Amino acid sequence: MFEPIRPIPYSASRWTLRTRELSLGRMPLLMGILNLTPDSFSDGGRFFTIQAAVDQARRIEDDGADILDLGGESTRPYSQSISLDEEMGRVVPVLERLQGKVQIPISIDTTKAGVASAAIDLGAEIINDISGLEADPAMIELACSSKVGVCAMHMRGTPQTMQEDPVYVDVVSEILDYLERRDHWLVEQGVAPERICLDPGIGFGKTHEHNLHLLKHASEFHRVGRPLLIGHSRKGFIAKVLGSKDMDRCFGTVGVSMALALQRIQILRVHDVAANKQALQLFLASLS
Repeated sequence: MFEPIRPIPYSASRWTLRTRELSLGRMPLLMGILNLTPDSFSDGGRFFTIQAAVDQARRIEDDGADILDLGGESTRPYSQSISLDEEMGRVVPVLERLQGKVQIPISIDTTKAGVASAAIDLGAEIINDISGLEADPAMIELACSSKVGVCAMHMRGTPQTMQEDPVYVDVVSEILDYLERRDHWLVEQGVAPERICLDPGIGFGKTHEHNLHLLKHASEFHRVGRPLLIGHSRKGFIAKVLGSKDMDRCFGTVGVSMALALQRIQILRVHDVAANKQALQLFLASLS
């Protein structure tokens, strides 16, 4: 038996980026994932050449994405970190080729201020930092001076250690407390409140049970008063629920996206943009 959906405490209606503002409404915005890596958990290596990456970026926009999220370092569990030079070598040539080719805002998925700075110089509008801007002390100064949108995520540990027996007493309240404190710190350091987005970090230092509990109670994170981003796409908990590691996780991802739309999560980070877009449009139209 389904539990009734509790009232949404608050839902932010806009997110200010470097040169534009995103309106956040009933339909979640879709952040399309472009991994420029050989080892990401889902599509590692598929877009590792510059031309393949550029073609995929344009496809993501054509499929209806509202944001393009570009990353040059895998953050899957137990992945090894790479050098600044290696990450720059993956990201910069693609951004150079994308100049004038996509109109949607570009987000740079990195924990390194050097990579973020180069990306901003090439037009990036958002820093998407899985460390919550904790990994690189220079990141906060860059975020303030560049006036980009900032997405700060919760992660327990690092990609190398985060899945080594993560334990919480109350996973929702503990992550909510972290995001509230991180939001306060960002504002205190000089990031304008309207530029902040928060992410509870599905799959980053959480068990499958933690992930499902966070998704069930995702609306609780609206209490911070910032736009919320959730990246659930193709992750391991979907395979766990479906009972097969080899099953196509696109359909499971779409199911979670609809559940998050009911909780008014504003931004969904996904691989399969067209499938999520069409499903969400029809799902929400049927409720109106």
